[in-house]
Amino acid sequence: MFSGLTATYLKRIASLCTEEHHPEGAFLFREGEPGDKLYIIVEGAVRIVRQVSGMGEEALAVLRAGDYFGEMALIDTFPRSADACAHEACRVLVMDKQKLEDLLFVDRDLAYDLLWNFVRTLSGRLRQTNDKMTFLAVTNRF
Repeated sequence: MFSGLTATYLKRIASLCTEEHHPEGAFLFREGEPGDKLYIIVEGAVRIVRQVSGMGEEALAVLRAGDYFGEMALIDTFPRSADACAHEACRVLVMDKQKLEDLLFVDRDLAYDLLWNFVRTLSGRLRQTNDKMTFLAVTNRF
């Protein structure tokens, strides 16, 4: 997310964040809730999961320090598409959508760099989903 950003940009983004601590097993958010925040993992791990009818919990990813999640909430207005649960006790930085939008409105260069990084992340996650769907289809688990 922060690849290629200058130290000045990083400081400006960090000034928008608040810090949260979550014990193992705590939910940071639940599927279906409104989303208006992005989370950046500083310490620990967060599991992204969906509840699949008749199957239980399906882990989509386990994210660790340096990873981020919830970025879709900064792009669209749909509810959260999965649960985020502390896989281990974790410390996260939380970025509010409105604060980020305000910053990006006044700094177009930062907006361009940051949004391009979002696009790369979303593209990579879409590729992983496609690979998983292909695997499930080939193994008749879909």
